[in-house]
Amino acid sequence: MTTTHAPAPPTTALVVRTRITHERRSPIRHAFSYSGTSWLIDVDAPPAMPRGLGLLADFRAGDHFPQPARPSDTLRSRIDEFVRDTGIEPADGRIVALLSPRVGGYVFNPLSVFWCHRRDGTLAHVVAEVHNTYGGRHCYVVHPDADGRAMVDKEFYVSPFNDVSGRYRLRVPEPRGGRVAVSIILDRVGQSPFVATLTGQGRPVGIRTVLAAQVRTPMAPLVVAARIRLHGIRLWARRLPLHPRPPRHSTTGHSATTDGPATDRTITDRTAADIAKGQS
Repeated sequence: MTTTHAPAPPTTALVVRTRITHERRSPIRHAFSYSGTSWLIDVDAPPAMPRGLGLLADFRAGDHFPQPARPSDTLRSRIDEFVRDTGIEPADGRIVALLSPRVGGYVFNPLSVFWCHRRDGTLAHVVAEVHNTYGGRHCYVVHPDADGRAMVDKEFYVSPFNDVSGRYRLRVPEPRGGRVAVSIILDRVGQSPFVATLTGQGRPVGIRTVLAAQVRTPMAPLVVAARIRLHGIRLWARRLPLHPRPPRHSTTGHSATTDGPATDRTITDRTAADIAKGQS
């Protein structure tokens, strides 16, 4: 069945004040919620920070997608290259991204979402990119229905508390009026679903909003990475079974993976959405 999506309105850069929740119900129950900060940007026009604020939000093309970075890369060129490598024609319209920039030179994006439009403004596909704390990156290309719903097999090792099995139920409706509402449910045989959500409202970028974001969630990427490790330690202390990390691999089709150096052996707990930023 073919679904249609109304053209999305133009999007200027927004700072999004988010609320992130995670709920694990089995084999033990573990749930938490916290505030965060993300950005909504047009990949062809990433915001330039006012003088003196560059360290608070630095958008670099090489921080996203699995292929090796080149000096000439842009976010658009990297998205197009990745999507083309999966056998899909790149979108020729606007691409809106939900992501976290570098802050203080540090970057960590548990989940980034790219809404890719055709020239007429309708949605062509969505790319969901997951990073883990081992330096790996994995991208899923999905074609959501009119309600933003899609399903995809899990193919990427994110947490030592979940093996690479199961199926994600995604809900990635396009942001409207700066409102973001993304959810990911991991279904696995014999276990209750793992649920992660990210909701928030964007505000126009300006000196006040950028500074307010730092007051509300200072050094957000670093804090997110620390939270992942903290919750991982708690789960380990509760004797949640561990699943070894599989050998480095790459996948084909509608997704691709790159694994970083296997030097970070810290127990971690995170979700493909964290947007989620925590434990899948």
